Amino acid sequence: MKSVLSLVVFLAVSLGGGAWIGTIARPDGWYRHLAKPWFNPPDWIFAPVWSVLYVLIALAGWRIWQSKNRKALSAWVIQMALNFLWPPLFFNAHATLPALVVILGLLASILIFLGRTGERDRFAFWCFVPYAMWVAYASLLNAAILKLNG
Repeated sequence: MKSVLSLVVFLAVSLGGGAWIGTIARPDGWYRHLAKPWFNPPDWIFAPVWSVLYVLIALAGWRIWQSKNRKALSAWVIQMALNFLWPPLFFNAHATLPALVVILGLLASILIFLGRTGERDRFAFWCFVPYAMWVAYASLLNAAILKLNG
């Protein structure tokens, strides 16, 4: 029972927190009028991709919580904080350069998490691989938007 409860908490933090951030930091007229690179995805893709990623993030966090891997857990907490900081910074504050710094920190914390779980928990590791790929892509998008829009 304790294990199921901790999984529910991780899902609530990750998926629930991500949904909440998604409602307060939505693309607005500013974002729609930005020049975007050719590889910018359609807007409809973000919600389903992030929903899947947040479930994977929760599962990975839950696994490392259970294994008491404190170093990986600290990377998980840091990446979650940076993950939740980026959307309001980018979409609400329109701060593309600070957002780029945050998303690069997010990518670094994801890579640190991968390094701290690779040998100890392959499941948690593989849960974070698509997340790392998506955030690397999002970092490139952020950088391109900054470059195209000054």
